[in-house]
Amino acid sequence: MAARQLSAKKPKNLAYTLRTLLSYMGRHKYLLLVVAVLVTVSALCNLLGTYMIRPVVNNLASGGVKALLRGVALTACIYLAGALSAWGYTQTMVKAAQKVLFDIRRDLFAHLQTLPLRFFDTRRHGDIMSYFTNDVDTISDALNNSFAMVIQSFIQVVGTLTMLFILNWRLTLVVAVCYIIMFLYIRFSGKRSKAFYRKQQASLGDLDGYIEEMVAGQKVVKVFNHEGENLERFREKNEALRRSGTGAQAYAATMVPAVVSISYINYAIVAALGGYMAMKGMTDVGSLASYLVFVRQAAMPINQFTQQSNFLLAALAGAERVFEAMDQPPEVDEGKVELVKEPQGGWSWRKPDGTSVPLRGDVRFDHVTFGYDPGHPILKDISLFAKPGQKIAFVGSTGAGKTTITNLINRFYDVQKGTVTYDGIDVKDIKKDDLRRSLGMVLQDTHLFTGTIADNIRFGKLDATMEEVEKAARIANADSFIRRLPQGYETMVTADGANLSQGQRQLLAIARAAVADPPVLILDEATSSIDTRTEALIEKGMDQLMEGRTVFVIAHRLSTVRNANAIMVLEQGQIVERGSHDDLLEQKGEYYQLYHGMFELS
Repeated sequence: MAARQLSAKKPKNLAYTLRTLLSYMGRHKYLLLVVAVLVTVSALCNLLGTYMIRPVVNNLASGGVKALLRGVALTACIYLAGALSAWGYTQTMVKAAQKVLFDIRRDLFAHLQTLPLRFFDTRRHGDIMSYFTNDVDTISDALNNSFAMVIQSFIQVVGTLTMLFILNWRLTLVVAVCYIIMFLYIRFSGKRSKAFYRKQQASLGDLDGYIEEMVAGQKVVKVFNHEGENLERFREKNEALRRSGTGAQAYAATMVPAVVSISYINYAIVAALGGYMAMKGMTDVGSLASYLVFVRQAAMPINQFTQQSNFLLAALAGAERVFEAMDQPPEVDEGKVELVKEPQGGWSWRKPDGTSVPLRGDVRFDHVTFGYDPGHPILKDISLFAKPGQKIAFVGSTGAGKTTITNLINRFYDVQKGTVTYDGIDVKDIKKDDLRRSLGMVLQDTHLFTGTIADNIRFGKLDATMEEVEKAARIANADSFIRRLPQGYETMVTADGANLSQGQRQLLAIARAAVADPPVLILDEATSSIDTRTEALIEKGMDQLMEGRTVFVIAHRLSTVRNANAIMVLEQGQIVERGSHDDLLEQKGEYYQLYHGMFELS
């Protein structure tokens, strides 16, 4: 068996990680208890079967045929029991491991749903995915293979040493010296390869990231004829990985051959000394035969135990990363106000004291200051209001804080200073789920899910009928292109809508918002990927969608905000101008320059 080299990273908090993993394993303790018992039986049967060589050989030497046959039959029964136990614990361990992994994946995914948006903003999607793939797979391998193997190897190591002392304590002193040399070499080799392996992991991560980046940007690479330079950089990174990998494996690869060689030398010395002792009558032939088999087998459990112990530590490092994610504090929701549907129609906010406030869509910012990093505010003392049914537009340069305002309305983040009120109620007092249920959003980056066109529109309202879905599509002017698709509304969407154009995906996002029928609508660059012709076609539909609703519009195309009740011009987190389209043009300020700059470009 070749040595398996694993990540040098060990868990920072071994006790906590082990305790948490054991708590998951404890949910299926009876299955694991059965595994432990069967592993123990299997290991003891192997030890006892080897010991049975002694009476069998002695009976053979003495000519006792009946005793010999009984010994052979008993040995066969012992090995059969060991084989059945091995089959039993492997099958049981598979079931137990999958149950434990099911619980971990379930709890991890459920907890991720409760985390604030800040958690996902500060981590790459690949890092989050690695929790479910690399880390959980490492735990899976450890549970399936290492749990039983460590128990078995430990019993075999202790049992073998015990049997060696029982059979011949003098020869065991020689064996002990060889064992010490073996352990010292394993420790030396492990330490030397560890440093190289860190470099190997870093080089591997660098190479993987580069490949992923180049494959994703292949169109850009070809446009600028960058293939040659990319290949050269790949060769450099590949060479770095080769050098570090060679250093890492150079020592690790010698571990098993060295252990095997030491065990062969040990076996030869013991065989020679044991033969001499048998000739002098200091031991019987059966004991020597059994002893030599034990010596021959001794290196295997030691090698297995060493490798499996390292593998378990690496698995615990993966488990630690998973449990750290599960320990992240969930999104705080101290809201008490609920959104309820009135019997006569419409919605209202129900306060804890039983009073109700009609949901009208009155949103106000009162001296709001906010920054993703508290020390660097994005919005500075922002005050604004949107009366029910008004259309409020935000314009300004990139990074001015337009999208941040909409993030605060949704309570994706909480303000550091000031208040945001919704129908006179502080949004902090409204339950987040109810708050977000009253809001519809169309984002610049449209995300579609695997399923049919209808399913993706229905994402805005899960219980929407097919009639409601089609009505929403007509409002967004998506109905015509949907019906031209091979299966119409039943056309499958895969790979985030790769079979649709960017404009079509955005039309579906608008339809998704329309089917939700929210009193407040947020359009974040909702028409950025739609051509001017399509934009003109959906203008009526958008007007219909926005009728009677409070609407917040973020747009670079100033043509989309001409009919807004109020336009807020933001620069560096502050409102520098506000007013209607005509009023702002008359001021000949920031908006005037933006408008005419865009007009000249168009």
